[in-house]
Amino acid sequence: MASVYVQSVTFEHHPTGFGIGHASPRISWRLAADENTKNWIQDSYEIEIARLDSSETYRVESSESVLVPWPGNALQSREIASVKVRSHGKTTDAAGQVTTMSTEWSSPATVEVALLDKGDWTAKLTTSALASNENETIRPILFRKSFSLPENEGEISKARLYITAHGLYEAFLNGQRIGTEEMAPGWTSYGHRLLYQSFDVKAALASGKPNVFGVEVGEGWFAGRLGMEGRRCFYGSRLACLAQLEVSFASGHVYTLVSDGTWKCHQSGTTRSEIYDGEDYDSREGKQGWNSDPSFDENSWTVTEELEFPPAKLLASDTPPVRTKETVSPIKIFKSKSGKTLVDFGQNLVGRLLVNLPKATSVDGQTVSFSHAEVLERDELGTRPLRGAKPIDRVILSQGQPSQWSPKFTFHGFRYVQVDGWPTEDGMPGQDDIKALVLHSDMTRTGWFSCSDSLVNQLHENVVWSMKGNFLSVPTDCPQRDERLGWTGDIQVFCPSASFLFNTQGFLGSWLDDVSAEQLEDGKNGVPGLVVPDVFGKPPIPPDPQSVWHDVTVLTPWDLYNSSGDVEILRRQYASMKAWVDQGIPRGSNGLWDQNAWQFGDWLDPAAPPAEPAMARTDGILVADAYLVRVLETIVKVSSLLGETEDTERYGKEAASVRKAFGQEYITPSGLLVGDTQTAHALAICFGLYDGKHQVAKSASRLAHLVHADKYRIATGFAGTPLITHALSDTGNYQLAYRMLLEKSCPSWLYPITMGATTIWERWDSMLPDGSINTGQMTSFNHYALGSVANWLHKNVGGISPLEPGWRKIQVRPVPGGTITSAKVEYDSPYGRIECSWEAGEADGTFNMVLVVPPNVEAVVILPSDWNETDTDGMEKGTAIGSGKYQFSCPYRPAAWPPKAELARSTYRLEV
Repeated sequence: MASVYVQSVTFEHHPTGFGIGHASPRISWRLAADENTKNWIQDSYEIEIARLDSSETYRVESSESVLVPWPGNALQSREIASVKVRSHGKTTDAAGQVTTMSTEWSSPATVEVALLDKGDWTAKLTTSALASNENETIRPILFRKSFSLPENEGEISKARLYITAHGLYEAFLNGQRIGTEEMAPGWTSYGHRLLYQSFDVKAALASGKPNVFGVEVGEGWFAGRLGMEGRRCFYGSRLACLAQLEVSFASGHVYTLVSDGTWKCHQSGTTRSEIYDGEDYDSREGKQGWNSDPSFDENSWTVTEELEFPPAKLLASDTPPVRTKETVSPIKIFKSKSGKTLVDFGQNLVGRLLVNLPKATSVDGQTVSFSHAEVLERDELGTRPLRGAKPIDRVILSQGQPSQWSPKFTFHGFRYVQVDGWPTEDGMPGQDDIKALVLHSDMTRTGWFSCSDSLVNQLHENVVWSMKGNFLSVPTDCPQRDERLGWTGDIQVFCPSASFLFNTQGFLGSWLDDVSAEQLEDGKNGVPGLVVPDVFGKPPIPPDPQSVWHDVTVLTPWDLYNSSGDVEILRRQYASMKAWVDQGIPRGSNGLWDQNAWQFGDWLDPAAPPAEPAMARTDGILVADAYLVRVLETIVKVSSLLGETEDTERYGKEAASVRKAFGQEYITPSGLLVGDTQTAHALAICFGLYDGKHQVAKSASRLAHLVHADKYRIATGFAGTPLITHALSDTGNYQLAYRMLLEKSCPSWLYPITMGATTIWERWDSMLPDGSINTGQMTSFNHYALGSVANWLHKNVGGISPLEPGWRKIQVRPVPGGTITSAKVEYDSPYGRIECSWEAGEADGTFNMVLVVPPNVEAVVILPSDWNETDTDGMEKGTAIGSGKYQFSCPYRPAAWPPKAELARSTYRLEV
């Protein structure tokens, strides 16, 4: 018998629903069905909410199942509710017969609210009385407090810890590490927003005997060295913790322990811990029992001081925490030509080491060091790309050392590690002595892709690894050098790919809150930081507002809306969007960008000299003006969705005027562009800047000529690369897009794969064919921006894309091409899993596809045989279907491969 069922229930964009910062959290549920159920659409739903002393059920007539309003009274701080969902709908069979079909009640999902108001906090921001030097690294601090729980109050019914820090923290109860979060509380614009975490600590508490609460705090982003200028203590110089333990008993009594001036503190056995420069641990100075033994001798420990309560908003965010997500073993441990011990993990990754420490020699004090790098150069550790960073971890061995050690408050980008001082005859650790722990924000994986070409599969895998490594608390540019900053341009171009691969709504939503908080400060004139959190000096370098980068204020919320269907992200960011458009963009008399504003433009065009990455073939102002049209037309849509009618009218007129000005400035009547480059044509085609089909056709022809002339190698940078394959495919030149994808010579997407890359590089030639590192000062081997081609792989090769925001209605239009004969794509949409797999058989002349559409979703399927069929509006004809599993087949004859080159120079008549 056919059936539909609720697969999962979630709250807002929170990863778990525990410790949520919403009083009335919106509810979503994903649906799934067996293979016999087709065309199921929800028409109503029921939500049962069980609280401490009551349970109510609400029925709503609606087809919505994503982010539906909380139907009951608002939750209070600390309140817990259990939620179940049941959907009612109808399915229609091939004969048109309609059958009513409901799901069973879902499994209960628990939502627990954290502390919603500042008044809920009684804890004091507690710091050490020890002085610190703002010009030097600050040694981590240990804080401890012994306490006993009250007796005769019955069993512990609930115990919660709410905690954050100025710095990075690890918390312990009776020696037990609390939580699995790393680099907590994460990096935010600490002057505006400070995140805190909630933990269930009931199992760690001891009744009837003393307990010990310990917190270790390192400098992290709060006080550590940040940015290329090397500034320290950007947010402050006093490491501190804010902790509130609340223990509820069966009697109703609540015991509260808070951080305050009665705690004791001491310097940690970790003598140095820096983001850029690694961590030093002296096992001779370890304080055994400091976080587990109530009778631990505190005589040498110093008093603490209370600071003012944090002025920033204290928030329980939807962003997922950083966690250790994988453990990687070495594939090779060997000696370099110079005799150095090197460890190869086989994968460029972001994280830290886990080391089984060797036994100390008879004399304490021997140092073992671990130096990290992404690549080898001339068979030695390639450290030049690290610039001013010195990612070296050190351990001083002793008889009292722990058996296992890992850094706590740092991370590195590396594939290779050089080990010095390992106390064995050959100086080499064993295979089981050293592992790599992979760290990244714990986002849920949502998208997968594979095809018949192993190099393309590796390219996609490299995109995934670069995204994981650079989505560590903030969306960074790179994870290895003295930078690791939240560059706005990188995420702006990569967001569509990112939001397919992982659920980024909570992560990027939190980051965008920082974008707007800093941008809307007095004196910013609507211009956000180039990096967020913004740690650049004043004025920034460059001082001018930047298109593409600062356009993140408008385009990234829009991308998140298209991915999730959540209009609230637009509402939340609307003030930021308006500030950028109305105040931030310097305009000329024609409404376009001020011609004198220096621009990053098509950054890292492969034709640019290594030392001058902004010297692209495409004029930076042309890029800015094309983006301006895109931004204005986007904010028109946003204001309309938000019901801002006056803004819609105003921005609509402005968008039309600027679009006309762009055409007058750059486009001939025939469709030729003043900036005759791949990037310029890709921008004009993808942003819809032409007025007629004849202009699009002319631009498409010219773009094809340029691709042939460049021998299918990459000729685009940050602005053009995300669009070039779309521009070719959307104008019928999909075989040229495949030809570019499959090119292996430098510069190309596959060239790094042939050089052994396991992540996306910052430059197309970060490593030269002879194995030497690019001479540019800025050379990273883990940089996701140029991996934005993944969006094209998902949409065009895999074949799925949203027709409506949130994937409620989808288009299925795979485009076979090149030498790729099969592909598979899967996506866990807000409504459920979409699957599409296809094979194109040249021998038998058929195209076969298997498609799974989740319940409550509709699809339009366009097969290769439909490409030449159009409706009365000139649109491709497709087949409309509902949910279910389907098999499609059609005749298929591949286009000529390789595509015929057009190497003769084209001639055109200039029309003025």
